[in-house]
Amino acid sequence: MQLSIIIPTWNNLAFARLCVESIRKNSAYRHQVILHINDGSDGTLQWAQQEGIDHTYTPDNAGICMAVNEAGGLAKHDHIVYMNDDMYVCPEWDVHIADEIRAAGTDCFMFSSTMIEPINYHNPCVIHRDHGQTIETFDEAGLLRECNTIPKADWTGSTWPPTIVHRKYWLITGGYSIELSPGVSSDDDFAMKMWAAGCRIFKGIGRSRVYHFQSKSTLRIKKNDGRKQFLMKWGMNQSTFNKYYIRRGTPYTGPLKEPQGLGWERFRAWVKRKL
Repeated sequence: MQLSIIIPTWNNLAFARLCVESIRKNSAYRHQVILHINDGSDGTLQWAQQEGIDHTYTPDNAGICMAVNEAGGLAKHDHIVYMNDDMYVCPEWDVHIADEIRAAGTDCFMFSSTMIEPINYHNPCVIHRDHGQTIETFDEAGLLRECNTIPKADWTGSTWPPTIVHRKYWLITGGYSIELSPGVSSDDDFAMKMWAAGCRIFKGIGRSRVYHFQSKSTLRIKKNDGRKQFLMKWGMNQSTFNKYYIRRGTPYTGPLKEPQGLGWERFRAWVKRKL
């Protein structure tokens, strides 16, 4: 099963190269890789052209939302993956995605691979293992030995990259919302749009794994107030959406149901919107 993999990158050539190399080396299927190159003054644009990688380009940093939307216009396959450039895919990552897609019985879903991260933030959706935080300290051999041996069950609450949706729903929802540029809270917003479109399968795939070096681009941007924008747009806090709607981090038990008894949460959101 072939995927169209969208990767926005901003003067992060060493990580972007490692990410693409891992896709080529560790994937069971031959996928379409699409870069959106922001600025590219570090040689990323020339490298992508030399490698024959599908790409879009803006001379300045367009932010995540505009970047993934522009790159999405080049997608050739039925399923779109949004991935960060500071990720390294582990062997069989795409095999387990393909299995889940075939078993879903619908094209209305939002899947995530499971991230392996070096810094432990006690995130129940993440595996904590330190195999390096930089290109120079990356222990690729150690990661490859261990990555598929660590127990991790499927989890509920997919929003974080790598995220997988059907191209149909990418188009229905309009992709990522550019009013949240450069992108803080855009993952939750996209998940909320999927919920509004009828999606109730928000599944983190425990056996599909990527190593995430963590925040190699987001630390350089001036961030939007995503929490407030989410609240004003959807009339609820992100925490409400994550806890009561998609139940992020809980064991996966199947399609989600409409939450009940949220009167107090709705009142709190109404008060915050008035402040």
